[in-house]
Amino acid sequence: MAVKIIECPRDAMQGFKKPISTDDKINYLNLLCQVGFDIIDCGSFVSAKAVPQLADTHLVLNAIEEIKNNTKLLCIIANERGAEESMVFKNVTYLGFPFSISESFQHRNTNKSISDAYSTLKNIIHISGQEKEVVVYLSMGFGNPYQEPWSTEIALEWCKKIADLGVKTISLSDTIGVAQVQDIKTLFNQCLKLYPEVEFGAHFHTRPDTFLANISAAYESGCKRFDSAMRGFGGCPFANDELMGNLPTESLIAYLNSIKENTNINQKAFDLAYQKAGVIFS
Repeated sequence: MAVKIIECPRDAMQGFKKPISTDDKINYLNLLCQVGFDIIDCGSFVSAKAVPQLADTHLVLNAIEEIKNNTKLLCIIANERGAEESMVFKNVTYLGFPFSISESFQHRNTNKSISDAYSTLKNIIHISGQEKEVVVYLSMGFGNPYQEPWSTEIALEWCKKIADLGVKTISLSDTIGVAQVQDIKTLFNQCLKLYPEVEFGAHFHTRPDTFLANISAAYESGCKRFDSAMRGFGGCPFANDELMGNLPTESLIAYLNSIKENTNINQKAFDLAYQKAGVIFS
């Protein structure tokens, strides 16, 4: 199985304080659609009050011109209403649902308990039916800042419960950038062994001095799906670390190239999108 790269402009944009124009988002996304990414996490159907930067997702999706190399689109949802809104957009293949194994963060992120979020996930799977595939992001998958219990056993237990619902893709998410190499290895080794029917991905928020160790630990443990964002923009504000951001796509690609892993990236198209990212997030 070839490595999948999921580019995440949505994650980069959602916490960016300066408003980004709809035209800039459209132009940027159209550039990203030429690069050859497997999936682009391009927007969200959540409350405009909660995430005002992405309130124009429907306009952006309607303006996508051409998608090359079988790239698919993913949008984030937080409830049944978001899932229902997304069904109108035939160019969206995946619905991403953030499921936190931290009770505190689940409340902060979606105003739900873990139990309520699990029930919501069941409903979303029903709504999506055969038309869209649900991807679950296991938030706080490597620890949390709330002094709540965390262990690889707890994370594995929730992976089982989610897999039992029929979810085929689970992205283990280091929301605040605390993942330890041994925990990364343990989780991916165990998840891939116990649930071979599920595709497990890595969504790392990292510092410049940690991303390489995290990528290597996940890849060497069998992970073949990585989320990233050009220039490392985005990340979680709860990390309280100005150096913490998304895994930089350019660093991920450099690592994969160094181990002779084919990425199917069009370098010319990548460079154009990379330049545009520098303008948008300046």
